[in-house]
Amino acid sequence: MEWYHYLIIITFTILVLILITTYISFKITFYANRKKVKSDEFTLPPDPIYQTHKERILEAYKKAKTLNYIEMEITSFDGLKLKGKYFECAKNAPIEIMFHGYRGDSLSDLSVGIERCFKLNRNCLLVDQRASGNSEGKVISFGINESKDCLLWINKVIETFGNDVKIILTGISMGATTVVITSGKKLPKNVVGILADCGFHSAKEIIKKTIKEMHLPVKIFYPFVKLAAKIFGHFNLEETSAINEVKKSTVPIIFFHGLNDTIVPHYMSKAMYDACNTRKQLVSIKDAGHGLAYIIEPDLYLNELDNFFKDDLN
Repeated sequence: MEWYHYLIIITFTILVLILITTYISFKITFYANRKKVKSDEFTLPPDPIYQTHKERILEAYKKAKTLNYIEMEITSFDGLKLKGKYFECAKNAPIEIMFHGYRGDSLSDLSVGIERCFKLNRNCLLVDQRASGNSEGKVISFGINESKDCLLWINKVIETFGNDVKIILTGISMGATTVVITSGKKLPKNVVGILADCGFHSAKEIIKKTIKEMHLPVKIFYPFVKLAAKIFGHFNLEETSAINEVKKSTVPIIFFHGLNDTIVPHYMSKAMYDACNTRKQLVSIKDAGHGLAYIIEPDLYLNELDNFFKDDLN
């Protein structure tokens, strides 16, 4: 064979390896294997910190399963049917639109949130984000497309409950990132504020953190992940970020984050808090792991949340 034949073979082999690595990155990071997801099935992350509070969380989940709710649905900008469950505490009460975390679902992640809402005399709409629970889709986009869905859910709530309804956008983990990204968009006056619990300030940074924890070279593997989002997920991973959008927010935001969070570090909420130019508060919960701030300090959580939005809701 001539030398250029070897060059062609080597080039082709490299391209195949790049494509394979990119596809594997997509499957690991963004693809939701719906065959393994059973709607409304109670699941907990394997981390031991959740096992300590399993009975408390399971109790809230079982209680949520007994409550009456109204099914709601929207169609996303890219044609997906997205589902939600509306739980009513009191007629004409403010509504929290609640968004769950990465690879979670509404009831598993937010059942405790229903309890919290009811204690504050608020209604709540639990959203199954795209590629989760009862909603369609196979790609998780770390808040990028989910924030576009959030805007549609806001419109749906106003359309359903009237122009005077007051809305708080609430999210935990990736759901918090979703609502903080949404905060930088043009929001209707009905949205009086945002509750962001243990969100990450940048998809890029949380992914780089995970790659590092896998003992892989970040500079080599992050570009594959970014390319995977573009080629197979059909979205730009760096299109925007919570840290950029929060700078443009015009609604008050209260951040909660556990100081013992090893999954999404506390400094990520601190970074969003520092960048936020509207009325804001950061509540740091000692001894709380990821998503466990309310479980660890329920009274503190309720008091701070109630006080923060008191004037907005009155």
